[in-house]
Amino acid sequence: MRFLLYNIRYATGHGAGYHLPLPFTGFFKQTGNILDQIVAFIRSVSPDVIALVEVDSGSYRSGKCCQAEAIAKKLDHFHVVETKYGDKSLANRIPVLNKQSNALLTNRAISRHHFHYFNEGIKRLVIEVELEEVSIFIVHLSLKFKHRQQQLEHLHRLLAHTEKPMIVAGDFNTFGGDRELQLFMAASGLVNANLTGLPSHPSHAPKRHLDFIFHSPELSVSNFSIPDIRLSDHAPLICDFEGP
Repeated sequence: MRFLLYNIRYATGHGAGYHLPLPFTGFFKQTGNILDQIVAFIRSVSPDVIALVEVDSGSYRSGKCCQAEAIAKKLDHFHVVETKYGDKSLANRIPVLNKQSNALLTNRAISRHHFHYFNEGIKRLVIEVELEEVSIFIVHLSLKFKHRQQQLEHLHRLLAHTEKPMIVAGDFNTFGGDRELQLFMAASGLVNANLTGLPSHPSHAPKRHLDFIFHSPELSVSNFSIPDIRLSDHAPLICDFEGP
């Protein structure tokens, strides 16, 4: 099973043009051209499961269309998508922010899915998707260290109820390095697929470990790579799994 994790930054692009004529101007620009390039890249690597972080689910940037749904249709995948903020969050009342989502796409049958929410931080969504052979959790953790640690504790409690082999992936925002995750990994028993510590951010000159794919020991990794793709500020992660 080929697994792709990609923080696509809402398909708003990357590089010097993102900050012209003003800093972060790219955040507000139309996304169609970049999205087409992202789809072309995804198709070229033929993933079975795609974990997408920072997806626009229907703001003016994407022409009121859900990017996850659009990608799924072009690839003939199933998909689940949800905004990153809880129902009571102020962000859900603000245009553009209320369409900022995460998603999972797959060519495998989805047995069930569930949206969990952390109690701390602004970005609170945990996507849980159960396939026949594995359960997958997708996260995008807080920018604040204290909230990240609280979210990791909550995530560990969620994983404890899972009976199938697991894949846990997402943008963990570990600005303090992967040492932030040592207690979580020890408690959960999960293994980091990125054994050599390849960085993924920023994509033009990677030096930070922010994006991670963790897995149960029953799953073995036959290949792991971070391609030099610069369609977002994050580079994508590709992992090939073999079952227990």
